[in-house]
Amino acid sequence: MRKRSRIVPPLALAAVLLTATACGESGSSGTGGGETGGANASGDACAPVAGDQLVVLEDDRQLQNADNVVPAVNTAAASANPALLPAMNAVSEALTTDQLIELNAAVDIDRQSAEDVAAAWVQDNVDAAALEQGSGAIAVGGANFTESTVLANVYADVLTAAGFDASVREVGNRELYLPALISGSEIQVFPEYLSTVTEFLNRQVNGADAEPVASGDPQETVSALQPLAEQVGLVFGEPSQAADQNAFAVTREFADQLGVSTLSELADACGDGSLVLGGPAECPERPFCQPGLEETYGLTFAEFRDFDAGGPLTKAALQQGEVSIGLVFSSDGALAQG
Repeated sequence: MRKRSRIVPPLALAAVLLTATACGESGSSGTGGGETGGANASGDACAPVAGDQLVVLEDDRQLQNADNVVPAVNTAAASANPALLPAMNAVSEALTTDQLIELNAAVDIDRQSAEDVAAAWVQDNVDAAALEQGSGAIAVGGANFTESTVLANVYADVLTAAGFDASVREVGNRELYLPALISGSEIQVFPEYLSTVTEFLNRQVNGADAEPVASGDPQETVSALQPLAEQVGLVFGEPSQAADQNAFAVTREFADQLGVSTLSELADACGDGSLVLGGPAECPERPFCQPGLEETYGLTFAEFRDFDAGGPLTKAALQQGEVSIGLVFSSDGALAQG
């Protein structure tokens, strides 16, 4: 599942169109049928319906933890450079999930460079003249996937605008880059994901079997993260509105037929167990996937079909009417509206 292994936590997301870029042609007009649904629809009305566009259903009961983008900064670097954290918070203040989708789409679909995409976003969204000014060399780490690379360049560009000599360094997975960030020897800043890093540090500080402390509430999760960060030598800025989390999608035709935009509404409309769920092989065992949908929303499923983790196979299965609902990622570049 990307470079951040997870089926982990979304904040409640508004329904978002997913345009079928690079996911193959859509199937027929759909396997669902009948009149417009609404509450207590069942049977054929809840069967998969093919379509080119997908809608992410709002996680209105916060099944997923809050994985908002948040700046992670080496404590010594933040102390030595008082303008550092405010510059990162300026990014958090401006960045939204819709913008994150567009940034990913610009690189993955439109084939623009991450550097150019980041620079354009900073120019349009950050007031450089309002930034506190600092100085000195700062290295921003970025993991080797599109979103992290773009965010690292966004951070570096804003730091440059704030007077720092900022650079971007590609690093490996969290097990490798977090020690480097904590030591401050190679990188001093990293674009992190709130709940994922909270639980990583929770296990590091309190042991592999530590009780989870992250939740679907960003501020509650920040409160849990802060003491953990202090113990390892990190400080975190403000979380942005932008989040990259698990989300569940249906085709727009399916959502329109039933009149649903949230997972709760889907449960009300399709409570008879007729839905077909698509996702990665581990979904039936993971608490934030099938078991979570069943326990949090009361959803039941006629069948689970094994595809991938928010990837082209799951999206194609939705588009072609093979599954009713499937796991996607909330900041997937294919979610950009066409």
